[in-house]
Amino acid sequence: MTLVGQRPGQRPRERSDQRAALDLCASGPLVLLTGAGLSTDSGIPDYRGPGAPARMPMTYQEFVSGPAAQQRYWARSHLGWSRMRRAAPNAGHRAVAALGAELVITQNVDGLHEAAGTPALVALHGRIADVICLACRRTTPRSVLQRRLEDANPGWAARHADVASRPDGDVDLDDTSDFVVPACEDCGGPLKPDVVFFGENVPRPRVERCYAAVEALADTGGTLLVAGSSLTVMSGLRFVRRAAQRGVPVVIVNRGPTRGDELASYKLEVGTGDWLPALAAVRDCRIHHGM
Repeated sequence: MTLVGQRPGQRPRERSDQRAALDLCASGPLVLLTGAGLSTDSGIPDYRGPGAPARMPMTYQEFVSGPAAQQRYWARSHLGWSRMRRAAPNAGHRAVAALGAELVITQNVDGLHEAAGTPALVALHGRIADVICLACRRTTPRSVLQRRLEDANPGWAARHADVASRPDGDVDLDDTSDFVVPACEDCGGPLKPDVVFFGENVPRPRVERCYAAVEALADTGGTLLVAGSSLTVMSGLRFVRRAAQRGVPVVIVNRGPTRGDELASYKLEVGTGDWLPALAAVRDCRIHHGM
C-alpha cells in the first residue's frame, strides 16, 4: 500500500515536508493520538524521549502481589502526585483542544487534556486523579486519598523533597518500608490508582470507540495524527496499524523514532509545543474563511 506523500519502499518524509504534513492535517477530519511527549513542556518527564534514562514502571502483576508492592507504589506516588497535580496544560494541550478533532485519544494519565478543555477525549489509560478499590470497585478522587496519606505519614514529603521525579507521578525512591498506606474507607480493601498499569488490559469499550473513530476517517478523507508518542506499547500502536490497513494517512510528530514510522505518510522530528499551535492556527483560518 502506498501512503499519501510516500512512494513504495520509501521511508516516511522528514523535516522538509512539514508544510505538506500541516496541509494534510488541516484539510479534513482529524483523530489525534497523544503520548507523554506532549506533557514534557508541562514539566512531566516522559519514558522514552531523547536522552531520557531507562525507566521501568511497576506492572499490574507486581502491584497486586501484596502489601509490600503497594506500599512501595503509594510512597513514591505520594511524592510524585504532590508535584504532578501542580502541572498546567502547555501550548500543545491548548492547541489540541482548539483543533476540533473528531476524537483525541490520549495515552497520558495526567489529566492535562481535560484541564485544557478538550471536548472529545478518550483517556485510554485512565486518569491518575482517580482511585479505585480493588475489592469493592468504589472510585474516589485522588485528592481525598492524598489528604489521608499526609495524615498517616506526617513529614514524609518534607523528608524526601529532593528525590527526582519520574513519569506518571512516580519518583526515584528505594526505601519505603516505614510508609503507611490507608485502605478503602468502605470495605478495607487495597487501593489502586484508576489507571491501566503495564500488564493490564485497556477496557474494551474505550478501545472500540477509538477503533470506530479511526475507521471513520477512511470514509471522510481524514487523517490520524500522532503527537508525542514513541508508540512503543501496543495500546497506541494498534490504532496506527488500523489506520494504515484502512488507507488512512498517518502523520507522526515526535522527537525520536517510533514503532509506527514505517506506516507514516509523514514523520516530523519537531516539538509538539511548536507544531500543534501552528496546525491549530491553519485549521482555524480555513474554518472561518472557508478555505
